[in-house]
Amino acid sequence: MPRLAALEALERFRRDSAWSRQVMESIAAKRALDSRDTALSSRLFYGVLQNMALCDFYIDSFTRGKLEPKVRDILRLGVYQLLFMDRIPASAAVDQSVRLCRKLGYARAAGLVNAVLRRVDRERDALPAIPGKGTGAYLSVRYSHPQWLVEELMALRGYAGAEAVLAADNAEPPVFVQVNTCRTTAEELSALLPLRQTAAGLSLDRDGDLAATEAFQKGLFYVQDPAAHAAVEAAELAPGMKLLDACAAPGGKSFGAAIAMGNDGSVTARDIIAKKLALVEAGAARMGLSCIRCEPGDARDIDGGDYDAVFADVPCSGLGVIRKKPDIRYRPREELTGLTDLQTELLEAISTAVRPGGRLVYSTCTWRPEENGAVTEAFLRAHPQFTKITERTFWPDTDGTDGFYICRMDRAKRI
Repeated sequence: MPRLAALEALERFRRDSAWSRQVMESIAAKRALDSRDTALSSRLFYGVLQNMALCDFYIDSFTRGKLEPKVRDILRLGVYQLLFMDRIPASAAVDQSVRLCRKLGYARAAGLVNAVLRRVDRERDALPAIPGKGTGAYLSVRYSHPQWLVEELMALRGYAGAEAVLAADNAEPPVFVQVNTCRTTAEELSALLPLRQTAAGLSLDRDGDLAATEAFQKGLFYVQDPAAHAAVEAAELAPGMKLLDACAAPGGKSFGAAIAMGNDGSVTARDIIAKKLALVEAGAARMGLSCIRCEPGDARDIDGGDYDAVFADVPCSGLGVIRKKPDIRYRPREELTGLTDLQTELLEAISTAVRPGGRLVYSTCTWRPEENGAVTEAFLRAHPQFTKITERTFWPDTDGTDGFYICRMDRAKRI
């Protein structure tokens, strides 16, 4: 059942270009998968997405002619299990793949699938070499990222740096938690959950449903990457402040701000999608953060304000969170067109809510300079009343966090 669910997810992703998380959640619900089967099907689905070009390279090395799309998906699942899942016996990976062929009406391809997977298993220590080592084309296949993205990374970080980022993109992402210090301490929370302190932040060593834990239900923590939390820390908040989180969903920065202020002050969580604000409200209620007030609305419609601090976490390419959302790498490059215009428009509008002497924190979950420093530098040139205070780009390979950008800009006080 888990392999069939993963195969259906691959087909829907390939056919509809749907977001992977939505696809997997809907299939797991439709098939009434238990937590264990959901975990395995998700691992298979996301694992193939992370390594699709590499799997295809080996499949194409051992086949001739065009494969039917569903047969290729079955082979991708099999190759991924053989090369990346040590706990699944090779015999089970091959046998289950052959069974899928027969179950789905592709019995004529069962022999091919059996032969290809057995050869991959037999030659796993001497598989065909990917050509062009030392080039972007090699990295594109080895780490299953589009070549344009690889080339952008190489321009920023060089070959070795780009490879390190790509490898981090394909690694299992850690689960970082932030402690609700309005209700507990890190020491107390560590007694309830298997936490460990890493260089990046407090990490949770567990699988399964976090929402089902007593600590989560009591509102003792929330999940947030340390890089995103650094945007909250950059604002240097204090009790009694008035803050606007202009693009708030899913709410992590609003929660962090409220906690940093000791739940003493005002946090307005604004987002254009009212449905997402319901999640923010639920999270605030769970953690007892009564200073958060949700407000639906487009950030571009903001026209003035008197906030001590404002967060502008704007829509972006999301290339910094590929390790959590592997499907982002398959979005057409054309979708990036116009992003900087939107980011500039949002920053312009959101900045009007900052009072004289207040703080503006611009952030994105990407490492692309076009969406980061280029936007903030242009803003600062056009708005001399703002001064850059801090600026940082986080990288998954060196910082152990999501790829992220933060720039704090303070507005001058009136003379």
